[in-house]
Amino acid sequence: MTEKDENQLVSDLKARIILLLAKQGYIISGGKIVAPNFSDKSTIRAAHKIAVDHNIQRAKGGLYRYEDKLLQRIANGSEVNPTHFKPRLLEVQRNTEDELLFRYVRLHWSIPVSAGYGRRMRFLVIDEYNEKLVGIIGLGDPVFALEPRDRWIGWSASEKQSRLRAVMDAFVLGAVPPYSFLLCGKLIAMLATSNEVREAIERKYRGRKTRIRGVTHDGLVALLTTTSALGRSSIYNRLAFQGRKLMHSVGFTKGSGDFHFNNGLYKELKSFAEKNSSASAKDVRWGRGFRNRREVIRKALSGLGMQADLVYHGVKREVFVAPLAKNTQEYLRGEQSEPVWFDQTASDLVDAFVERWLLPRAQRDRRYLEFNREQYRLWGKER
Repeated sequence: MTEKDENQLVSDLKARIILLLAKQGYIISGGKIVAPNFSDKSTIRAAHKIAVDHNIQRAKGGLYRYEDKLLQRIANGSEVNPTHFKPRLLEVQRNTEDELLFRYVRLHWSIPVSAGYGRRMRFLVIDEYNEKLVGIIGLGDPVFALEPRDRWIGWSASEKQSRLRAVMDAFVLGAVPPYSFLLCGKLIAMLATSNEVREAIERKYRGRKTRIRGVTHDGLVALLTTTSALGRSSIYNRLAFQGRKLMHSVGFTKGSGDFHFNNGLYKELKSFAEKNSSASAKDVRWGRGFRNRREVIRKALSGLGMQADLVYHGVKREVFVAPLAKNTQEYLRGEQSEPVWFDQTASDLVDAFVERWLLPRAQRDRRYLEFNREQYRLWGKER
């Protein structure tokens, strides 16, 4: 390829990036690309829509033929009876219809949701009254650097290196309609902190060796973290059980990430970065490629002569921590050797939710009855 051809490819890629960002509300001001003011949820949703739509289209090949069957596991409003509500946790197994349902539901979130990475635990919450889906829980490895979480814990770098394995992040957490109309997003968040979820994690990961450090894992998880999808959260705030807050707001993310490039151009950016820059990861234990998607984008943008700081999109999400033990902070700092667990069974959490939120909501807001599962369809019916 001639130098002229290379220059044209660079020029074309830069033009596509600028066009893509413009569709998400970015403008050019003073010769710089400037992010929109993400001060309201509608602006944030609009910015995410391209990436969400891209993920839906990318998943169509693997899920489209199952959509009719999967929709049968979503309730019509007329099939929901709040006075007979009986949810149960169901761990998702690989290569099952439950796994397909989890993937399908994940596509309906208003922001693009990853599949999680590293350790992964996925759960469905099913209403035994009608065997329909209430919501989903997805847990995975936490990011290494999350300043609000680290500040709340108060740990040193060495303590974090040693105990980060005792933290998991909820990469997806929420209810599906019509249960979402009944505030069941709160229930899903509550169930993520249950004894049953914590014990399932321990069963799965106890005795496994960590890939990088080669340490045998005890499977204990003392803290869950999650971030709100659209700025401040109305679901996690004031979430309590037996007079104790289940989730604590500890601050906001810095507003960086890759969703605004996760819409068809990322593969091109990665290819460009691989050809024109070197990766940071040098240790054979975790590979010799780029550390993460953010590094790929930053190096590609720099190589294209564009602003590397475009990885800072400005959408600051509220960070929540859910301690699973009375001494979570002390345990994570290495000051105490064993966690002292809170005792919160799924059944007790359900009872508290039904009394505090579900029944009062069902009496004053009847919108759930109007929901038809066809409203949940992503693609057209098979012909």
